[in-house]
Amino acid sequence: MAEYQTEAILLAARDYGGADRMVTLFSSEYGKISAIAYGARNAKNRLAGALQPFTHMDVSLAFGKAIDTVRQCEIKQSFRELREDLIFMAYASFIAEIVVEFWPEREPEPGVFELLLGAFALLSRRNPRIVALAAGWQLMALAGFAPQLEQCAVCGDPLKTPAAFSAQAGGVVCPRCQGSDTIIFSGANKIFLTQLLALSWDSPGHFTVNSGVLASTENLLNVFLACRMEKPLKSLAFIRLVNASDRI
Repeated sequence: MAEYQTEAILLAARDYGGADRMVTLFSSEYGKISAIAYGARNAKNRLAGALQPFTHMDVSLAFGKAIDTVRQCEIKQSFRELREDLIFMAYASFIAEIVVEFWPEREPEPGVFELLLGAFALLSRRNPRIVALAAGWQLMALAGFAPQLEQCAVCGDPLKTPAAFSAQAGGVVCPRCQGSDTIIFSGANKIFLTQLLALSWDSPGHFTVNSGVLASTENLLNVFLACRMEKPLKSLAFIRLVNASDRI
């Protein structure tokens, strides 16, 4: 079988059969790749230590009729801290799940790959809630779902805040176009969301936000994601569980 090499990030892994592992990778060159790693659950297998969630690696794969096969890999950045801390793991899983859900197989998207690297590197150094929130909104924009913030998403009229946000319409709507599905959208929400969409992963800078605006902007993203997916993200339950246990 023909082989190819690429730089990739492991987004998800699950056990398969008696000793194998199914993995989902994201590569700058090839986009999302589903592959099987035979024997990877065997402690003596050379792949066992490398195929961990969130790992950045150089990987060699073989093309297959139904699914590709992982031949070998070399770790570039393990992002081990994201697997050792439950809060970091929960938010990293959230970011990874968005990519898994919204990107089809074999659709190259260098911007997503660079975002994953930047977000995973930043999660353990800055507030993980804000990092994950910025990553989530930016991923939606890269997927073609950038929220409309300057003009009504329905009629196109210029907007003034406070206004309302409609996930179905794809952004903020004017009072005339508001429906039963809309959520209050304040001037503070707009400022914060604009900052998140513009955040640079190489030089993120510093800004502050109060807890109410942070929570409401998180809710906007979750509703926006659920509307586009027509189902909730599984990682949200993990985040709620971890945050609840952290308060005990």
